[in-house]
Amino acid sequence: MKGILFVLSGPSGTGKGTVCKELLKRDSVSLSVSATTRERREGEVEGETYYYVSKDEFDRMIANGEMLEYAEYSGNRYGTPKKAVETLLNDGRDVLLEIEPQGALQVKKLLPEAVLVFLIPPTMAELKNRLVTRGREGGEEIKKRLAAARWELLQAEKYNTQIVNDDLDKCVSDIIEFFNTKRDERRKIEELINETV
Repeated sequence: MKGILFVLSGPSGTGKGTVCKELLKRDSVSLSVSATTRERREGEVEGETYYYVSKDEFDRMIANGEMLEYAEYSGNRYGTPKKAVETLLNDGRDVLLEIEPQGALQVKKLLPEAVLVFLIPPTMAELKNRLVTRGREGGEEIKKRLAAARWELLQAEKYNTQIVNDDLDKCVSDIIEFFNTKRDERRKIEELINETV
């Protein structure tokens, strides 16, 4: 049975990375590693956090059809290399993409069977607080990210489900419960298809 492609996205600062780390500890899903043109930050690991590539290499990957999705965000480009995802899915492994909403909607167009989860901040004030306290962006960049968040929140209804990240443990439990519902649905359909009449 082919694996399920799960996509987790939401505005910058909603805690996608933290939620993904917990999902990987508590669920059998495999994380797809994205490529990016942005500089590596302290503590990030090549091939684990991201594949760090030049803008020319990123363009080459797009031109060769090697990207499942890609988007520009805050002046940097991010994308999902297609081959690794396809290999995992064909091996029967469920795959998790942690990507921005622009990319998530591209995936949904290309692979309608993908299951999209939108992570919602409890409030805009809390989202701003998270962006400020993580200390990675200055005031102008935070304003840009909050403006982008308003557009991104309008996309939430295009997802299979929306989950508020107010309490990390509850948020992760809710996502795993949703994943398991989708897995049960897939199993049931497979059983029906293979049933002899």
